[in-house]
Amino acid sequence: MARYKPIDLQPKLIPVDLAAQLLPGTFEHALHHLLEHAIDLPPFDARYRNDTTGAPAYAPAMLLRIGRFAYARGIVSSRAIARACEEHITFIALSGDSRPHFTTIAHFVSTLGDQIAPIFAAVLAVCDRPGLIGREMFAIDGVKLPGNASKHRSGTRADFERQAEKMERAAEARLARHRAEDAREVEPTLTAKDTARRERLLRDAEDLRSWLARNPRDRRGAKGAVRKSNRTDNESAKMATSKGVIQGYTGVATVHAAHQIIVDAQAHGVGAEQELLLPVVEATAALRTDATVLTADAGYHSEANLRALAEAQVPALIADKDMRRRDPRFATQDR
Repeated sequence: MARYKPIDLQPKLIPVDLAAQLLPGTFEHALHHLLEHAIDLPPFDARYRNDTTGAPAYAPAMLLRIGRFAYARGIVSSRAIARACEEHITFIALSGDSRPHFTTIAHFVSTLGDQIAPIFAAVLAVCDRPGLIGREMFAIDGVKLPGNASKHRSGTRADFERQAEKMERAAEARLARHRAEDAREVEPTLTAKDTARRERLLRDAEDLRSWLARNPRDRRGAKGAVRKSNRTDNESAKMATSKGVIQGYTGVATVHAAHQIIVDAQAHGVGAEQELLLPVVEATAALRTDATVLTADAGYHSEANLRALAEAQVPALIADKDMRRRDPRFATQDR
């Protein structure tokens, strides 16, 4: 009977060269190099006031490294990122085994604001120097992404006003019931649960009234039509997808054809892709030449978009909804 050396996967205390875990040619090695040597991060220093007093802060470069690497691996939770910095060797190497608490990561991400945009611009500049960003063709496409907001909290101002009135009437009805029971000189039947329900209705109605006061106007679409607001995230939109209706954003990316480098990425609280084409054209103007061709699918096709591209003399190939029907190569697609 053959005998083999045992393989033990139990936890061990072993010396590890953290720098050696970032192998040249990998994404994590490039990420570490860019944020340590190629991208200017002094603007982040203004976040801290601990030059002479206070505890040392975690380096922004380190927090950016673990955050970007986590996103590349589909990890978008601060708790999961903090746990990975304790258990996953690549995260441990990128963080220098500093093990930031999840509240530190969450605060850093939630307060980045406009500081993150120059980081991505600097990455593009680094990619452009060796010629990785060509100017022949940019492809535009989008995807609908769910936001951290409930679609049931969407509506127009008129909808919200009706909801507030309904809640207030329900609360008054419960109070009237309470008074009626007291007047009968028998033991009241109004339970603590009913009282809590009435109080919750009043609180919800007050929240609605407060939101309406802070947002005195309805959102408007590109053509002036009323667009539903959302009381949790008013920049998001209610949109239909192949998996049902979601409350979220349309993410639009522009990719260079040769090396698949994302040269522009935007998120819009709009379900219709047609009105998102021209903002992308404007955002990529500095990267394009007169010969750069833009491509997009039928979702971005409209007469207004074609006219605007023609007036700006921007070469573009945009499919229309009948393109496949006209193309003889798709005549047998049903088979």
